[in-house]
Amino acid sequence: MNQAAARSTSGEISQVVEALVAADGTAGHAHADSVRAGIGRDAVLTLADLADAAHYLCLLHGRHPGVIDHAATRSADDSGRAWLAQAAEAFARERAYLTQITVATGPAPSTAGQSDCETVVSQQRHALDMLAQSDRRGCAVGAAIALVLDWRAVRHGLDVAAIRVGLEPYACELPDRAATVALARTIGGDDATDRAMQFGARQLLTQQRGLWDLLKARAQMRRHKR
Repeated sequence: MNQAAARSTSGEISQVVEALVAADGTAGHAHADSVRAGIGRDAVLTLADLADAAHYLCLLHGRHPGVIDHAATRSADDSGRAWLAQAAEAFARERAYLTQITVATGPAPSTAGQSDCETVVSQQRHALDMLAQSDRRGCAVGAAIALVLDWRAVRHGLDVAAIRVGLEPYACELPDRAATVALARTIGGDDATDRAMQFGARQLLTQQRGLWDLLKARAQMRRHKR
């Protein structure tokens, strides 16, 4: 977590979560930024790199139930039920879109340590499952909020991959930033819940960043092999 995010941890929980996503989320990762610049003259990654990203994102987020689904079953906050229901339904469509792109871009390119990489992502998936099934009030929904906020940057990269293989992107129907931030503000407010939401958000972002680090390392290994 960078200094800006660290300083924000004493503020309102909605601002804290937004600061964490900005500091440690997909939008701030160099490899993810390369994925989002994957078409036209700015393209720096090959189709194989995009296939790799789609494949591993699918391993992490392509199965049901996921983070948001688990959070929806764990949350006892009436104020969050409508948001979680909308988010779960929308993310089901995101999973289908992710699967479609993964199939269209082809299999993950052969890279040294392939089985080890898949084991790492399997462990990440297990960590997210455990996080999203936490009974600590605020933890699971904090992870779900962070995923929804971070997914906008992920989705940009998926749309780039879709365009590269001739698929037509469609609008993401996840709750928008305003509704998501409002939910964090509504559920939070007491110290214990705020700490749990921060923990859930941080851990989700840690796994997301770990995935992008892995994808970056895999891309570098393939380039060195040439």
